[in-house]
Amino acid sequence: MAEGLHLHPAFLLMLGALPLAVLQGRSRQLWQLTLPLLVLGAVIALPSDTTIRMQLVGLELAPLRVDKLSLVFGYVFALIILIGNCFALKVDDGAQHVAAAFYAAAGLGAVFAGDLITLYVFWEIMMVASVWLIWRRRRQAAYDAGFRYLVIHALGGMLLLAGIIAYWLHTGSLAFEALEGGGAAFYLILVAFLINAAAPPLHAWLPDAYPQATVTGTVFLSAFTTKTAVYVLARGFPGTELLVWLGVFMTLYGVIYAFLVNDIRQLLSYHIISQVGYMVAGVGIGTTLAISGTAAHAFTHILYKALLLMGAGAVLQMTGRSRLTELGGLYRSMPVTFLLYMVGGLSISAFPLFSGFVSKTMIIEAAAADGRGMIFLLMTLAGVGTFMSTTLKLPWYTFMGRDAGLRPAEAPLNMRIAMGIAALFCFVIGIVPEWLYAILPYPVDYEAYTAGHLIKEMQLLLFTGLGFFLFLHWLGGKDKISLDLDWFYRVPGRQALASVGDAIGRIDRGARDASMIRFRRAEDRATHLRLSGWPLRSWPTGSMAFWTAIVLAMLLAFGMGE
Repeated sequence: MAEGLHLHPAFLLMLGALPLAVLQGRSRQLWQLTLPLLVLGAVIALPSDTTIRMQLVGLELAPLRVDKLSLVFGYVFALIILIGNCFALKVDDGAQHVAAAFYAAAGLGAVFAGDLITLYVFWEIMMVASVWLIWRRRRQAAYDAGFRYLVIHALGGMLLLAGIIAYWLHTGSLAFEALEGGGAAFYLILVAFLINAAAPPLHAWLPDAYPQATVTGTVFLSAFTTKTAVYVLARGFPGTELLVWLGVFMTLYGVIYAFLVNDIRQLLSYHIISQVGYMVAGVGIGTTLAISGTAAHAFTHILYKALLLMGAGAVLQMTGRSRLTELGGLYRSMPVTFLLYMVGGLSISAFPLFSGFVSKTMIIEAAAADGRGMIFLLMTLAGVGTFMSTTLKLPWYTFMGRDAGLRPAEAPLNMRIAMGIAALFCFVIGIVPEWLYAILPYPVDYEAYTAGHLIKEMQLLLFTGLGFFLFLHWLGGKDKISLDLDWFYRVPGRQALASVGDAIGRIDRGARDASMIRFRRAEDRATHLRLSGWPLRSWPTGSMAFWTAIVLAMLLAFGMGE
């Protein structure tokens, strides 16, 4: 482990983002592309197995810890910063660009954090910066969704801080390594990480907030919060059995809801939950193949999910619509966007020659190699639903199928270039996966392109496609609201708060009424005494003599007469 001075990519990005608040026009666009290239260079220049330590108020902190696990996330984070800035090049909103940069920098800071305090600081910066990408859409629905997003992530932050304090009191260490199980600190930190991973039942913030974010902000949101959570789970909780079944549940849950919703960005948001489920399950399996598969799938997912959301964002940008029931036939006027979107769709569906095929199958293979037959089958089933909803349903009802009569212009050139870069990586990883395998945390003894893998995958995809067109009439978007699990705690919670408020109001009114009754009784008593003339009556002589004797006796008893 080497000690030394190295340029921290997170601090470079934060400092470099400040001019974006004041730069305008070409100079701002030039800096928007130059800064991510500098950050990418800084990440590539980081030597592996390096830790920088420092002392702060008696605590040993490690703000920069570089190893193969953190580097694979650092590479793809830096890459998506470049793609996201290219996509947002024509957005004239300095505050949004600064927020995106701080959000991305916090993600980089979290994956390179070697201690829990540093992780917590970047974790909170990530929360505050990301909510601005939602609010900058400047709609009431975005403000409301952003507030709910902030509340749930603030809860996660409090749980993380409580867990860190408990862990430090129990172990005396703040090093961010694999945590020992069983204690309160273990579960507090785990729950905090799972909130950011959008694990049910505290997942609703994702499909609630991401579709409300700005067109360009959603691209950044899809890359950092959930994938940073995957990284910290892989770092702190490898081999935690609970995560296996939770991850599998997420894969199926996200797919099912993706079928039910009508908004294309909400559909893709539910698929983030599904794909992160594969990664969470991989962390739970915990073998070297599963952890490397998790890192590989996070890498490919960031790229193809950004590509899918850029395609959906381009549709929203050019048509002003994002509901399947209002779209259709856009391939005529947006052919490039359609083709690039399909590259993302084939990648997320693990179609051979595309990136998802070489990463998702690695996690599924890890489940099989670990003797988990049911996990293998359920994750394969979720893959069928992904292909049907993301690669067939969404493009069919958006770009093909019924012609909605919309004739928007093609997406702007910078958006097409950004989508093209992401699509190129999706394709290159799919046909030459060896360079991705080379940067994974553990050596990979895995071959995606075997006859068995290809036959199995093609059979699934072809039969799924056949089923889609057989049931095409019933699979279209429905202009209805799909209730999620959050309804069961948001609506009853609001009703419970209203009931508590009513109860407090009743108690308050009762106390005030009782006080007023006692006050009126005292007032009536005083009035009665005043009218009776009792204070003005002279006391009887015998009574005065009696009380005088009592007072004299007390003076003698307490020695006051000496």
